[in-house]
Amino acid sequence: MTSSSIQVSVEEVVASLALVAIAIAVSFWRRADLERDIGIAVVRSAVQLTAIGYVISFIFDQDSLWFVAALIAVMVVFGALQARARAKRVPNAFWPLLLALAIAAAATLGLVVALGVFKPQPRYLVPVGGMVVGNSMTAAAVALNRLGDEVTAHARALEATLALGATSTQAAAPLVRRSLRSGMITLVDSTKTTGLIFFPGTMVGMLLAGADPTDAVRLQLILLWTLLGSVAIAGLIAITLAYRNFFTPAHQLRDQPEP
Repeated sequence: MTSSSIQVSVEEVVASLALVAIAIAVSFWRRADLERDIGIAVVRSAVQLTAIGYVISFIFDQDSLWFVAALIAVMVVFGALQARARAKRVPNAFWPLLLALAIAAAATLGLVVALGVFKPQPRYLVPVGGMVVGNSMTAAAVALNRLGDEVTAHARALEATLALGATSTQAAAPLVRRSLRSGMITLVDSTKTTGLIFFPGTMVGMLLAGADPTDAVRLQLILLWTLLGSVAIAGLIAITLAYRNFFTPAHQLRDQPEP
């Protein structure tokens, strides 16, 4: 197996800003008003990735699972805060999101370690944990955002169903099902098209680093299937806990804002 480390210079990173300039030019030309957001995104990504690079290097040097757990806990908290911003119509969305991300991360990482897929070492758990939390956050945020829209749009139908004697669980079941599907479908579709329409980042990174293509494919498959499980867990828990916040203990729909 061929293996070598890839070296990237600061000059090469700066040169890639040419593509950012194209994005800004397109926004300016078509008056999309995204120039400021693109600039902020570029600066934030550079600062955040540089900072997390030093943090990860420190964790690798310490070789302690406690530091791994602390880093993933921070990711979970910030992920829940970020996802809550997208689920504005869901009452008290933070706690369902926090629990969903925490359980998804713990269950997924615990399972892959127990099955012997990855060794219980920071070098494996930090990048995998970051991917798990990030994808789970996106799925949970999309699912709750869809749930909020569904409940607001179908408030009268829900009230009619409740008036006929249905419980909140029965009345919300179709909305919960559609919301969970929305949260999972993006990763499911991307998994379907992997290798045909696009190459995932992990596989590309390994190929650029000189890894054997077979090893790159196998690792990418493991990660894709791991993420499918984590996304399903996060979406299910977030939806199951959050939909209850729309109803009173007496199975009455709480007042909803106008759509």
